Amino acid sequence: MAEPAMSVTPYWELTFDADGDSEGGRADRSAAEVARRGVRDLIVFAHGWNTDRSAATGLYSRFFAPMPALAPAARIGYVGVVWPSMRFPDEPIPDFPRSAAAGAVRRGALDGETRHALLETFPDRVSAVDRIGRLLEQRPPGEAALEEFGRLVRLLVDVAPHGPQALFAADTLTDGVPQDGGPQEGGPQMFAGPTAEVCEEFARALAGLEAGGPASGGLPSGRPVSGGPEAGAARGPGVEGFSLPDPWDGAHELLRQATYYAMKRRAGTVGERGLGPFVGRLAAVAPAVRVHLVGHSFGGRLVSFALRGLPDDVRTVKSVTLLQGAFSHYAFAARLPHDERAGGVLRGQQNRVDGPVVCCHSSFDAALGTMYPLASRMAGDARGVFEEFGVGSVLGAKWGAMGHDGVQAVPGTRAYTLAEALAGPLPASGCVNVDAAAVVRRGGAPAGAHSDIVHPELARLVLAAGRVR
Repeated sequence: MAEPAMSVTPYWELTFDADGDSEGGRADRSAAEVARRGVRDLIVFAHGWNTDRSAATGLYSRFFAPMPALAPAARIGYVGVVWPSMRFPDEPIPDFPRSAAAGAVRRGALDGETRHALLETFPDRVSAVDRIGRLLEQRPPGEAALEEFGRLVRLLVDVAPHGPQALFAADTLTDGVPQDGGPQEGGPQMFAGPTAEVCEEFARALAGLEAGGPASGGLPSGRPVSGGPEAGAARGPGVEGFSLPDPWDGAHELLRQATYYAMKRRAGTVGERGLGPFVGRLAAVAPAVRVHLVGHSFGGRLVSFALRGLPDDVRTVKSVTLLQGAFSHYAFAARLPHDERAGGVLRGQQNRVDGPVVCCHSSFDAALGTMYPLASRMAGDARGVFEEFGVGSVLGAKWGAMGHDGVQAVPGTRAYTLAEALAGPLPASGCVNVDAAAVVRRGGAPAGAHSDIVHPELARLVLAAGRVR
């Protein structure tokens, strides 16, 4: 197989489609090549949702680059997982060129780059994408247009799949039934209520992030919500010159979050049906190869679901490192603090790892600290998420993400700062939380530092988790 330009060698790319199938059997050929190359430790990295193939290859090259010098005696092989995800060009990624379209999407029309990405990701939804673009450009008054927008977004991403696909999007289980997004509830909760109310919550959160702070309950801090004087008039007067949020300011974020949901489901599918079986086949042909799974954002969900797809007798996964994991911090929990009947969808899967599951988190990750729990909680009740819980509890409790505050409700989980973790040694098994805010701290709204993961300290942490020397 031809190897792309890369900072390290040997390197292989594993490409999976949305159903977890590899291109032309390449995964099997890659497994055989790993065995022939005499690799002892294989580091397998899965990118996040907001990444195209070119950006994924660049990420892998930059992240892997320090490793040969950090472990000069090790026989390391490297794998980059490429799976069909979508990139929103307005979301800044540290050290990557920012799209010329960035910043133009949320307030105005759907730009050409985002439209192209949507059509590549959802090729059978051309008419829906076109109508979504017109609505975002025209911002028609009244709730009917917003409800149409919500229906189109729901159609675009097929938010209520049937069968196993519902499980791949679930975060928790009750007696084996998906919760918070399973078919019994008709999709993610942000689609349960009036679209105008949901978009208004997103508009409020975005205004708070753009003002330099967390989203706030009530009015945004520091300045009025933008959207034009007519928007303020349409929504009613605010307090001392502040206008209530224009729901259209949050409509693009609803589109983004709905696409997050589709990629979340897809990451679970690719992990369990694609990567997990590949690791099993590799164990059959090269049982001495020690596998280390690394995932960023929804790539963390992908590699975690790969544990579900491992054959029962495979124990070759020696470490899992989650970099700003974009899935529930209760995913590995046997029981949820707020519902003793329920457990995480990945409950007990940490025991499939013959080593630690290391979860990096950062308080600078605005995508996971504000937007993820807001989207996860968004429901059709009369009270908004901020009114019901208050910001602090939203960020730290029921609807939190791995990459914001680490693994929760798993007994025995150890917690370290990044410096402490690198001073080592790390625990030989179980869940380990590592506060990586010392390095994961750069990035603008709406994602914050979510993609600020290319640091030699994090490369060292992957090697430390797997005891690669």
